[in-house]
Amino acid sequence: MNSILSDRINNMEESATLAMAKTARELKNQGIDIIGLSLGEPDFKTPKHIQEAAKAAIDEGKYFSYPPVAGYQDLREAIAKKLREQNHIREAKAENIVVSTGAKHSIANIFMCLINEGDEVVIFAPYWVSYSEIIKLAGGVPVLIEGNLENNFKATAAQLKEAITDKTKAVIYSSPCNPSGSVFSKAELEAIAEVVKSKEDLVVIADEIYELINFTGQHASIASFPGMFERTITVNGFSKGYAMTGWRVGYICAPLAIAKACEKIQGQFTSGGTGIAQRAALAGLVGDQGPTEEMAAAYLKRRDLVLELLRDIPGIKTHVPEGAFYFFPDISAFFGKSTPENKKIESADDFCLYLLNEAHVSLVTGAAFGAPNSVRLSYAASESELKEALKRIKESLAKLK
Repeated sequence: MNSILSDRINNMEESATLAMAKTARELKNQGIDIIGLSLGEPDFKTPKHIQEAAKAAIDEGKYFSYPPVAGYQDLREAIAKKLREQNHIREAKAENIVVSTGAKHSIANIFMCLINEGDEVVIFAPYWVSYSEIIKLAGGVPVLIEGNLENNFKATAAQLKEAITDKTKAVIYSSPCNPSGSVFSKAELEAIAEVVKSKEDLVVIADEIYELINFTGQHASIASFPGMFERTITVNGFSKGYAMTGWRVGYICAPLAIAKACEKIQGQFTSGGTGIAQRAALAGLVGDQGPTEEMAAAYLKRRDLVLELLRDIPGIKTHVPEGAFYFFPDISAFFGKSTPENKKIESADDFCLYLLNEAHVSLVTGAAFGAPNSVRLSYAASESELKEALKRIKESLAKLK
């Protein structure tokens, strides 16, 4: 039946994170005790006051009809106020905000609105798995600039300048970064901004979905820098910081023409996001931030725990993530080694499959993120699960020869 499917879908790669999570679930359904460290899924429940806001919205009975395509006005105003006051994006207004069904949806809207066939998009790598596939779906060409373990997986402004061509339409990065957990400093982003401003009509997409899980105490938004608001699309949402992955609420703040374009395409594809979820998101944004801060503190404690355990495994090399809830260790020291069944580990894919089958721990290959010598480990799990997972990993890797 593949012959009747479009080249567009046949050429698209499956999301590696979702594929590994699916495999892990299948093994769990067979009764195997799998510890899943593959998904970027907070293990906390959505804070109670956000749940209560959703219940109140249902009881109120006003939010059962189609919501406005770009989101409810009061939510858009609250987002714009947050961006002005907390992110110092002074120009942000409700008209610049488009609310979508998650940040992934927002990114898809952006590239469908920006990209013509053959346009290039520079991606800071390692990168979130869906960037490149969404760009290709829109007809664009991903161009990778790569950070490495030695510089905390942060590509530089100099690399960006080198990568820009006449065909470059956009630049995209995440900070805090998925998959590395690295955070760009204000100085690093200022240097990137200067490069972006040097080319006419070049825009930058700043994926800030992990903004609230930042251990540096300093989050910088590139849209706040002089001359950058009209060149920046800021992407954010509620999934990570508010433990609202299943509620599917994300948003952009963009120059008016781009915001209107994203509203236009969303009106044809999906219309507005679920009304009840938007009411919950508003409660998260304007309500008690205590639960969010407690979650971030718990992630920091888990990071330190996992860092200590990873450093105790011979052959694993890692930096210290400054945000999000991932480690991205270099595991190339294990390439060429053989399993107890004499199967050779040739790649990060082989490494992940070995640990899934031998240790019953699911990770994600770094190849999916543009870094084939690494794997992504999510520490959005309980401390007891993390201790057990790292114990299993250490024991299984010791069996390689």
